Amino acid sequence: MVNHAFTWVFLAALALATGARLWLALRQARHVRMHRAAVPESFAGAIPLAAHQKAADYTVAKVRLGMIDAILDALVLLALTLGGLLQLFIEQWSRLLPAGSLWHGAALIVTVLVLRSALELPASLYRIFVIEERFGFNKMTLKLFVTDLLKSTAVMAALGIPLLLAVLWLMAAAGGYWWLYVWAVLVAYTMILQMIVPALVMPIFNKFSPLEDPALVERVQRLLARCGFRSRGLFVMDGSKRSAHGNAYFTGFGATKRIVLFDTLINRLQPGEVEAVLAHELGHFKLRHIVKGMLLSWTVSFIMLFILGLLVGQPWFYAGLGVQTNTLAVALLLFLMVVPEFMFFLKPATSLFSRKNEFEADGYAAKYSNAEDLINALVKLYRDNATTLTPDPLHSVFYDSHPPAATRIARLKAA
Repeated sequence: MVNHAFTWVFLAALALATGARLWLALRQARHVRMHRAAVPESFAGAIPLAAHQKAADYTVAKVRLGMIDAILDALVLLALTLGGLLQLFIEQWSRLLPAGSLWHGAALIVTVLVLRSALELPASLYRIFVIEERFGFNKMTLKLFVTDLLKSTAVMAALGIPLLLAVLWLMAAAGGYWWLYVWAVLVAYTMILQMIVPALVMPIFNKFSPLEDPALVERVQRLLARCGFRSRGLFVMDGSKRSAHGNAYFTGFGATKRIVLFDTLINRLQPGEVEAVLAHELGHFKLRHIVKGMLLSWTVSFIMLFILGLLVGQPWFYAGLGVQTNTLAVALLLFLMVVPEFMFFLKPATSLFSRKNEFEADGYAAKYSNAEDLINALVKLYRDNATTLTPDPLHSVFYDSHPPAATRIARLKAA
């Protein structure tokens, strides 16, 4: 098996990506521990030492679990490919369904997805019921965890299996340009999801209630008028049923767009601070960050599907990854499994794109609300969510979708 040149290319990519993940995690843990003893000067008057140390310990605990996840993910990938597990699944399903058929391909892909999800369960349980519990964030019960798991599995099956069948059918029936038709379907599908998920899917998991505080509602309405924004509503989500973390986000597309605030956020922030956070979320919409993100995603998927279209007919692609059965579904599955290892070192570019958007949304909030209120809100969120104030710079470049706290606050103060 290792006689194939592509096997060595794959092993090199996996080793480099996994090694980089572990090295960056070690850097993050070491850097955070080194700065644990003192609150950064720019936050000294706002965040107590105990809260800073809690954030450091919380960050290190999550990093250690992430390192275990990275190692296990690499081992599972090796087992599925060069270890022969995927080939075994192919042969077992071939006893029940014709190899290369639509249903054989769907069954194979679903089997692998279910297996990987099952292997991720112990880490999820540990993260929620050990780490989050230890640091006082977990509000979820085991019953709620199981209920969420069953609901999410049902939703994924209802939304994902029809898409999977459509993709596999197009790959087989649409000729040499199947990848272009699949891309068009994916673009349409993501737009449909943007419209139906806020109204139909999210209420399955959480309760969304209109904002009721009259003074805050009036304040928000004035903000929306200043920004020229119309939505289907401003909603408060019962995030406290699962976690003590606070957050806010913008969701939906077209007529279904809405702003969602966690109830934990409402309870912690003053009205002016809530307004500033909302202005930040409005900034993402008004500055077309959501549209730009979708366009970027569609561009990447276009390129990836084009590459997959070149690979499906190449025997070395299958053989190099330990598979002897060359079918379209196998090619799709192998590609989805291994492409993250080859693309890992592009993560800084996507993180940079996201951080740029966050800076711009902060600037928008400073223009249409109060920069000092946004600073106060962010400091409270950093403190209450135990966000480290001293991330390792290189780790931050790779992973952080939001700018480091000190840099973000400094820009707002300058505004």
